[in-house]
Amino acid sequence: MLGPNGENLPSSVLFACTMNAVRSPMAAGLMRHLYGHFTYVESIGVHPGEPDSFAIAVMDEIGLDISNHCPRDFSHLDDTSFDLVISLSPEAHHRALELTRASAIEAVYWPTFDPTGTTGSRAQILEAYRNVRDGLLERIKTYFLP
Repeated sequence: MLGPNGENLPSSVLFACTMNAVRSPMAAGLMRHLYGHFTYVESIGVHPGEPDSFAIAVMDEIGLDISNHCPRDFSHLDDTSFDLVISLSPEAHHRALELTRASAIEAVYWPTFDPTGTTGSRAQILEAYRNVRDGLLERIKTYFLP
C-alpha cells in the first residue's frame, strides 16, 4: 500500500519491546499519527509493564496522547496475522522470530535504547525519553520510503 508521500506501507505492523510501556507504545503512536489511515498498528511486549508517565509526557509534547495505552504481552494478541513485526529490544526480537517462524510475517530488529534506566534530574530523564521518541520517529519516516 502506498502512503501519502509514496511510502511503501504494510497493511499491518506490530511494534514489540520488553514491557510494552515505553518504546513500542511510542513507536505505535508515531506510526498511527503518520500512517494510521493506511496501516493497522498495534504494540506488544514480552512482559506487560505499567504505563510510564515520562513516555506519556514526551509524546504529549508533540501532540500525541498515549495515556490510554494499556501494556499487554504476546499472550494478549488477538490476531497474529501482521505483515511486519518491528522489534525494539533483543528479548522482543526473539519472541517475534518465534511468532513469525510458521508464517509469512516479516520481522525486523531496530535496536532501541531503553530510557527507563536513566538517572539524574527530571530534565535529564525527559531528554533520554525524547531521544528515543525522536529516534523512532526518524526511523519510521525513513524505513518506509520508496
